[in-house]
Amino acid sequence: MVIVLHGLEGCSRSGYVVEACRQLLRRGMRPLALNFRGRSGVPNRRRRLYHSGETDDLAYLIRRVRERSRDGVPVAALGFSLGGNVLLKYLGERNASETGLAAAAAVSVPFDLGASADHLERGPGRIYARSLLRSLKRSLRKKARRMPDAYDLERAERADTLRAFDDAVTAPVHGFRDAEEYYRLSSSARYLSGIDVDTAVIHAKDDPFVPADSVPADALRSNPSLRPHLCQRGGHVGFLASDRGGGIRFWAEERAANFLADRPETGPGS
Repeated sequence: MVIVLHGLEGCSRSGYVVEACRQLLRRGMRPLALNFRGRSGVPNRRRRLYHSGETDDLAYLIRRVRERSRDGVPVAALGFSLGGNVLLKYLGERNASETGLAAAAAVSVPFDLGASADHLERGPGRIYARSLLRSLKRSLRKKARRMPDAYDLERAERADTLRAFDDAVTAPVHGFRDAEEYYRLSSSARYLSGIDVDTAVIHAKDDPFVPADSVPADALRSNPSLRPHLCQRGGHVGFLASDRGGGIRFWAEERAANFLADRPETGPGS
């Protein structure tokens, strides 16, 4: 079974999640798409939200999957963008036996959250930043209707950058001093050396969300448990390729599914 984690303001119905699940099914694996808090269409009833460093919910889901699995099926995970950061942080916080995962793969990870937040405010990245910011504010408004005193909604509405929104909402709600502390403690780059689960990391150097100089290439290559695939092109959760018939293939989803299927611990023949 493979748990699939979506990105910022995504959900289990996001195109890349659906495509990943399709690729996993084709290879004899069972996908299970996780919706982070508030992203399933059902309002989260607590003040807390989801964020890039929240790993407790993933840990809970993995425990539940393993407890309810009667056939002892191996469990793996595949994370995209924010979900990839959550997954790598989760793996780095625990040793292999504690993770409950036999293998993992992460695509288009913002390894340094602060660098990515600032990078999105420059050049073409601002288009993505404005869209994400609008979505975050829209989600918060819905949540604030149920608990109007739980958030500084006025300050959140004034936020004109992702960093400002995280300063106003994400950090105080989850016990961080400010956005800078949230970014520092939640960035997966600081946890890579602790990962001892076989993990593929797929990333493009032209990712508009992630500045090239923030990609920890040396740390990715120095850990024998990590299998980095650092490509020149691919964008952010893009990696479009043409097939022999002239159609479009989703290369990263295929590559991640192949990696998990080829692991002796997780493949359909295991």
